[in-house]
Amino acid sequence: MAPEADEAAARDEALAREARRIYLRYAEEFVERFDLCPWAAKARRDGHVEVRVVTAPGPAAFEGPALAAVEAHAAASHVQVGLIVFPRVRWPRARFVEAVARLRERHADAHGGTPPMALAAFHPAPEPVEPAAAEEPARLVPFIRRSPDPTIQCVRLSVLEEVRRPSDRGTGFVDLSTVDLAAFLATPPKKPLHERVAARNRDTLRELGLAEAERVLAAIEADRRRSYAALGLSDEGEAPSSESAKRR
Repeated sequence: MAPEADEAAARDEALAREARRIYLRYAEEFVERFDLCPWAAKARRDGHVEVRVVTAPGPAAFEGPALAAVEAHAAASHVQVGLIVFPRVRWPRARFVEAVARLRERHADAHGGTPPMALAAFHPAPEPVEPAAAEEPARLVPFIRRSPDPTIQCVRLSVLEEVRRPSDRGTGFVDLSTVDLAAFLATPPKKPLHERVAARNRDTLRELGLAEAERVLAAIEADRRRSYAALGLSDEGEAPSSESAKRR
């Protein structure tokens, strides 16, 4: 391997290592610390969470590596939650969300329309939250999904079904001969799981205070900037050469 290739490979390895470390700070210090995902901490402790890093820049990341990472998570039966981090993708939130939507379609097509993984886009772009909007659970979702780098969360759909099944009262068959009908009708059906989680997160952030949440996210973002700058990578893109990186 040529020296230039060796240097590039070493730089990619260092970037992947830092991207993984910084993502885990977000997962542990924000999502898990404030219990913003009902199964995140347990899944990680039990070895069911896996983080992959795609170091390719911009469009190149979605020409093959992104789908390969999704399929690798899907093929690993022990993975319930797979994360794909893109430290060199510096797209606006809307463009990244669109790219993930197209990737979701490609993943479904690869499995005959029945994908094993549900894909959600996380993005570092600040999402200002006005006090009034903070009362609407759905408006807080982009704020909570402010990962340090653009990230795709892949959740195994069979796991989502297991999480929903014990507590969700859906439209399944009910044998009225064995049910106190008056009591059953008086008990309103529970809202879908995602709505209940969003409402709980709103209450958590209301108690915590958005300023404290912002402080935690800002500390992780500052770590990311310092670490990537040391590798010659900024929010504007990668330094053109190792020499320019040394001059930063």
